[in-house]
Amino acid sequence: MEGSRKVFGLIKGTKVAVLVDSSEICCGPRKQEFQTDLLCLIDEQLRHKKQLYFLSFGTELSALWTDPVEVNLPALCEARQWVRALQPCGGCNLLKALRKAFTKRVLNSIVIIVGSCPDQSSEILSDYIQQVTLGRDLVIHTVTYECSSYVPPVILRNFSEAVGGRYHCYSSALENFASSDVDQLLCEAQKAKILLSYIKEMYQSRLKDSVLTCTRQGIFTEVANFPHSSCLPKPPKHDNPLKIETPNFLTKTSADWLKTNGLKAKQLNLYQVLAPSAFSPVEEFVPILQKTVSSTVHEVKAMMQFEWHDGTVKNIHVDPPILYEYQKQLGRAVKMYERRIEWLSIASRRIWGTVCEKRVVILVDISVTNSMYIIHIQHSLRLLLEEQMSNKDFFNITAFGSEIESWSPELAPINQENLQSAWRWVLSLECGGSRNIMGAVRKTVEVDLKEKDKHTSQGIYLFTGGVPDQEMSIVNAYVAEVCGGCDLRLHICLFHTGDSDLDGIIPARYASMDDTVSAFREIARAANGRFHWFGDIGIYESDDISVIVAEMEEAINFSQKCAALVGSLKSRARSHLESKTSLKEDGKMLKERSSPQKFFPPKPTALTLARMV
Repeated sequence: MEGSRKVFGLIKGTKVAVLVDSSEICCGPRKQEFQTDLLCLIDEQLRHKKQLYFLSFGTELSALWTDPVEVNLPALCEARQWVRALQPCGGCNLLKALRKAFTKRVLNSIVIIVGSCPDQSSEILSDYIQQVTLGRDLVIHTVTYECSSYVPPVILRNFSEAVGGRYHCYSSALENFASSDVDQLLCEAQKAKILLSYIKEMYQSRLKDSVLTCTRQGIFTEVANFPHSSCLPKPPKHDNPLKIETPNFLTKTSADWLKTNGLKAKQLNLYQVLAPSAFSPVEEFVPILQKTVSSTVHEVKAMMQFEWHDGTVKNIHVDPPILYEYQKQLGRAVKMYERRIEWLSIASRRIWGTVCEKRVVILVDISVTNSMYIIHIQHSLRLLLEEQMSNKDFFNITAFGSEIESWSPELAPINQENLQSAWRWVLSLECGGSRNIMGAVRKTVEVDLKEKDKHTSQGIYLFTGGVPDQEMSIVNAYVAEVCGGCDLRLHICLFHTGDSDLDGIIPARYASMDDTVSAFREIARAANGRFHWFGDIGIYESDDISVIVAEMEEAINFSQKCAALVGSLKSRARSHLESKTSLKEDGKMLKERSSPQKFFPPKPTALTLARMV
């Protein structure tokens, strides 16, 4: 926040247009300070760019050059001289300046410096920019300079956010240096501050829970007999009763959610939009010609050929306003998908995904290799019980190592008392043994879900950190058999703990992380379930997120095809106009050449004049 960066922010891009407000308000009483700051901007930032273009706008426009020029010493001298010669000129016709700047196709950054309210509303400006920037990689950087009221900064900020640009506000009188770049840094700093406070709370909690009163002689015996989980750091209030939340919406898998919110459901499939304006090429036999003739489009500027989803080619009537509105709808849909992904990536959903069924059994891996992660496992279960279980019908929790133990002998109804009881049972869990996943799944199917054929909406959630004791092919075949023919799904929640320490505990069966992920992914597919893989740094893979990402990519693909259609139409119109202009000029020249030459009589001599008397 020094020099020109304090006044105008950090200017991005290599080929930059600078649009300067030269209205009476901006260049009137504070003209000298404004010119000084602009000269500082040229000397500190703009001289490092490749190309520059300067344009001042008031009621009328005044450009320094016809087109962007390469940055060199003479160009910089001309720019400085142009800034010193700035004169106030009426209002603030920003739209007119933008129209002029957008004709310069080589630009990749436009800096708008405004000191007063534009003559046009932010909606008109943002709408125009969104239309003309389709298919262009262009940075819009808006600067409000020394505005005497709060109205211009608010208008320009809303306009900048609407077009996805960058924003900077400078006011020396109000000590206001608002900036989108600074806002991002402050947001990251706030996140870091929250994280530090969380770590501090965990550390203090660890000190309280880990203090042992023991004599020096008996320390080794006491530590040996002390549970490992008591020495591990715990989140704040880890042992407290659950704070159960009741979701106020029906949880759905992303695949089900897209049935009502996907592009097809929202009538936003590109081929649905283009279908009313699509015409198949016609091929018929013409008797007079005695041959088959294909239809051809002649002199229709708005018709373009477009490949259809089935591989055929159709003639499309391109209507730019309709396609522009369609692209705006796609943009809103993509933002909705981004919010869905963000929602799936926080709280208990980051660990478990979405728990959607009404009858749920949780299988928890407490093998000895997870000894250092027991607190993490307990905390994951706490989040699940608090956030996603209160609107289910029945549930049970089964922990497995070499042995299998369950909280309840069979499925229990969901209520406050049972959820709190299950949590107290989870707090008593200790790790030991290997991973008898096959035994845990079999016990669940044969005891908890023994009447699986009579019920619907049943789910098993397997929370594990590695491969089972049994061969994966055997487990795969078994889950495919028990989940077939009924409404039962087995979902995998795989947590990444890193490769096993060869100097420490070796699991009964070992597989690399890639092989483990591949094997559990196949199990989830065989059981009609979803695969969810996460670790310390976040989600590595999630079926719920993957289908949303695929929908976003399809929306982006549709938007790019729209931009290509409009671009082709503009290119054809431009070439058509150029060809007509060329034909007119050629016709004019031909007409001039073909017109008969006029012959003038010779100038009479003195003898001729004497004879004429």
